[in-house]
Amino acid sequence: MAKKLSSQLFISRLSFYTTNELLKALFSPFGVVTEARLVRDPKTQRPKGFGFVTFKSEVEAHKALKAMNGRIVNGRLLLVEVAKTTQREEDTTTS
Repeated sequence: MAKKLSSQLFISRLSFYTTNELLKALFSPFGVVTEARLVRDPKTQRPKGFGFVTFKSEVEAHKALKAMNGRIVNGRLLLVEVAKTTQREEDTTTS
C-alpha cells in the first residue's frame, strides 16, 4: 500500500521570533497556504519553535518540503516533514 501524501507539513527548529504571518509568508511561494500555525506554550504564550503549514494541495506541500527542508532561515536550520496524522478518524467508528 503506497504511503498517502499529506497537504500538512510539520516545521521544527524555527526561530522563537517567528510569527504565524512570517511562517505563512515563508511557505507561500510554493503554493496556496490555507493555514500556518505555530505551537505556543499554554502558560507563557511564547512559540515553542515548531508549527504546522497546510497547503491547498499535496503537490504544493511536497514542493515546499523539498525546497525548505534543511534551509537556514534566521540563523536556524529548518527541518520540514510531512505531518503525522492521528488515527482518530478511524477510531470514532468503534465504540
